[in-house]
Amino acid sequence: MARFAAPPHRISGALLVVQPLGKRHCDECRRGPLALLVLEEGEPRCLDCADLGHLVFLARGDTALTRRSREGSGLCAVVVRFSRRRGRYERQGLLVEEAALVRAEERCLADAEARRRRRVRDARRREAEDVRFTDAFAREIGRLFPCCPADRAYAIAAHASVRGSGRVGRSSAGRALSEAAVTAAVRASVRHTETAYDELLMNGVPRYQARRRIASAVDARLREWCAERPEGV
Repeated sequence: MARFAAPPHRISGALLVVQPLGKRHCDECRRGPLALLVLEEGEPRCLDCADLGHLVFLARGDTALTRRSREGSGLCAVVVRFSRRRGRYERQGLLVEEAALVRAEERCLADAEARRRRRVRDARRREAEDVRFTDAFAREIGRLFPCCPADRAYAIAAHASVRGSGRVGRSSAGRALSEAAVTAAVRASVRHTETAYDELLMNGVPRYQARRRIASAVDARLREWCAERPEGV
């Protein structure tokens, strides 16, 4: 049993149970090989002989479940296994009372459901905020470019203001509906949809050269949309 000399009797106030690397038998009842054992004065004991046989194993990984199970269990034990590669004993999980585990699972499930509902509420709130912002962005396009068709203004606003896109509508200036940001969004839309800009890029033309080539067409469209809307239109 020299290989079991390293682990202490307790870890953080809990009893210690070992997952042996080799085949071990209980020194008291002779049953084995043991999946889990307790060392008493250097000799292996099965969980039943160590009065821990009523506990159930909870693998590590779920921090909340582990914490709640341990808090609710009158008796618990830390399960460790020796790592030859690291040369130390490492935690594998806990042995806890089954009733405590059941209660902990119920509480975690309730929390998970609460988090799910909160995520749904947050998603709905963000969606409503996005709709309001897109509407405001489209109205600002209409104010700056009164001859821009309303459906086109909304399409530009919707594209520029996609949450998480990094586009100009999500910048601080865009969220403030600054004239420069709104104009930049309109200019970008015209550049990509009404000129040969994308084709030039695909053909290897450097971006600054491609922009220079199509600048006059973009400016002409923006001047057209900036004109006053005729009476009654």
